[in-house]
Amino acid sequence: MARGGFGGQTWRDVVFLHWRVAPAEVAPHLPDGVVPDLVDGAAWIGVIGLRMTALTLGGVPYPSFLELNVRLYGRDSEGRPGVVFRAMEASDPVFAAASRASLRLPYTWASMRFAHTRGRVSYATRRLLPDAGRAGVRLRVSVGSPLADPSPAELSLTDRLFLYQRWYGPALRLPVDHDPWPLYSASLLQWHDDGLLSASGLPALPGPPDSVLYSPGVPTRLRAPVVLRG
Repeated sequence: MARGGFGGQTWRDVVFLHWRVAPAEVAPHLPDGVVPDLVDGAAWIGVIGLRMTALTLGGVPYPSFLELNVRLYGRDSEGRPGVVFRAMEASDPVFAAASRASLRLPYTWASMRFAHTRGRVSYATRRLLPDAGRAGVRLRVSVGSPLADPSPAELSLTDRLFLYQRWYGPALRLPVDHDPWPLYSASLLQWHDDGLLSASGLPALPGPPDSVLYSPGVPTRLRAPVVLRG
């Protein structure tokens, strides 16, 4: 279990959708000093829905909320693989505003819905702030069996221990501690992008996702950020 650091949380009912894309579609959206991380010969765009629970900030408990994020994959000059968020939709407006102000994470307050019924998991999100448009997505998957031996690509796209983020001038690298993901196979039942990818500055996705996974979740902890040296 992740210990220490400044922010603990448990991500639950996590749905991973991933699309293969050309590296040139990803590179312009990465911070300085970060290049596309090719997994199985391709760059990737991920859309991840989750329930943020057991949250503590400086040891103080914080209420649970829903999140859906759009993320890319990159490496720094020392080859450390990490994620770069292009959108982070959250049902908690205070957390979204504080995270955007302090770390410049691309959080946006959104109306969100979640359901987990009879092995089917769904997320829906719609932005609420007037200047953020009404972008959103809807997704639903059917959860299959545990993956006893996930592929190298499945592990690489989920098991990321760093977060890269443009800050006030330089870029930051934030270590993210978590146990290995317990991964399950999943099949896509619904996917509708109502402008969220475009609002994230990304191209339209090329058809259905190339990878669909589910995890019941893991405890995580953010550690202190450091300035990324290019």
